[in-house]
Amino acid sequence: MSNETSIPKGATVTLSFVEGDLMVGSHATVKGEESSSPVKVSGTIYCEGNNIFDCSLSAAGLEAEGNIKIRGDLEVKNNIEVSDGYLEVDGNVSAASIEADEALVVHGKLESEGIDVGGSLRVDGDVKAESIDVGGSFRAKGEIHAEDVDVGGSLEAEARVQLGSLSVGGTARVGGGKIREIDAGGCFESSAPLEFEDIEVGGAVSLAGKSKGDRIEVGGTLRVQGDLEFREIDVGGKIDISGSAAGEELEVGGKISVNGALKLSGDLEVGGKAEVSGEIEAENIEVGGVLRSKKVQTQNHIEVGGRIATDEGATARFIEIGKRGEAKGTLRADEIIVGKDAHVEDVYGKRILLRNGAHARNVYGEEITVESECRIEGEILYVNELRASSQVAFAKQPQKVNTLPF
Repeated sequence: MSNETSIPKGATVTLSFVEGDLMVGSHATVKGEESSSPVKVSGTIYCEGNNIFDCSLSAAGLEAEGNIKIRGDLEVKNNIEVSDGYLEVDGNVSAASIEADEALVVHGKLESEGIDVGGSLRVDGDVKAESIDVGGSFRAKGEIHAEDVDVGGSLEAEARVQLGSLSVGGTARVGGGKIREIDAGGCFESSAPLEFEDIEVGGAVSLAGKSKGDRIEVGGTLRVQGDLEFREIDVGGKIDISGSAAGEELEVGGKISVNGALKLSGDLEVGGKAEVSGEIEAENIEVGGVLRSKKVQTQNHIEVGGRIATDEGATARFIEIGKRGEAKGTLRADEIIVGKDAHVEDVYGKRILLRNGAHARNVYGEEITVESECRIEGEILYVNELRASSQVAFAKQPQKVNTLPF
């Protein structure tokens, strides 16, 4: 049978080394022989609660019912279990696993394979763990290194993090770093560059510049303070990028604003408005409302339901301007369709169709069809064929030419 040392309820005892287990009554205090001397226990410490260890402490295990305060470091070989209370440590903590019902507060560093806290976890130093599970809030001033972090409420990490997966029921804020998978019910924010594979957030995402990742899916808003590299973005509401962005696919239900260039190897789909200060490159572009950019260039098609405005024009294989739409800037494509009652400026194409009531400044094409009640304010030049309704207003007589001024 192992040795057992007991400390009565409410007593204050000075110790150095305990062979075997240590039983500590409620409201008892344990001190080291000197102010800087640790207390070492070869077995497990059992606490009845509301205990103070006015020293650094090491043991094989620690079990407590109620609150525990340690004014030094805590080193436990096996497990720490605190039920119906909290554990607060002024120094560093290391253990194989830690469980605390109410709270765990560590003013130094924290290292454990598994950390499970029912209420709140607060760490002033660095955190290193395999898994961290917190029912309420998690606050860390130092770096966090963990494979899996699951927080029911909120996460606040002031420094860099390196995580395999992060799941947060509410809001998560980190100081940059690397996270493979992010799942947040509310909001996610990184104040420094972040590398990621997958971000899925119900509310809003805010990233710092030079962030790089694979997939972003956001129900509400995506904001980036700087440049962003990605593979796929799907946002239900709004995207705001203060720098440039490069990726494969981008879809937004509302509005996208990019202060630099937007380069995509795949498709751009915007339900509302797209405003890009620089150039847009994509395979296909579909915008339900307004598209504004310095220059637009696609490998295949551009479809705009409302208005397109460019400084240096739009180029594609196929361009369509919707009914009552408008185009400011030159349109160049193999095939161009200008919708009913739409207004465009200069149009260059192989096959051009102006539907009923469309207005254009200049039209240059190989084959041109102009429906009734259209109006051409400048010139119209064609190479092969012009089919025009008798009810078309030409400012100048159409001319057949051998080559177009492309």
